[in-house]
Amino acid sequence: MKTITEKIRLYRLERGLSQENMADSLGISTTSYGDIERGKTELSLSRFYQIAELLKVGVAALMGEEASIQRELQQLEIEKLRIENEKLRLENQYLREKLAGRMIIDLFRENTSSGPERKRIGF
Repeated sequence: MKTITEKIRLYRLERGLSQENMADSLGISTTSYGDIERGKTELSLSRFYQIAELLKVGVAALMGEEASIQRELQQLEIEKLRIENEKLRLENQYLREKLAGRMIIDLFRENTSSGPERKRIGF
């Protein structure tokens, strides 16, 4: 799996640009740009977008596998939340049914409060 900085270098070479060309366009020294490609300098988001624009490549192309992994993690989180939601829905349904059953029993008890009928059915 290629790192973002390796991909930047590959796209730069494919376009026939030198590190000096890139550094001049970004307004930084050639050494600073070289440090970016070697991963010695942390790449800010704004600088990352500038480089993508200079290389005429989408940010997603530079992120490549990293973006794919991020999407996969997001999908796993969504699936986890979906499962949790289903679990809560089933628990809610169970509790509603249990409550409804209790209400029916309570209503039955209230309506059969006369002694002989209650004794006959065991309440």
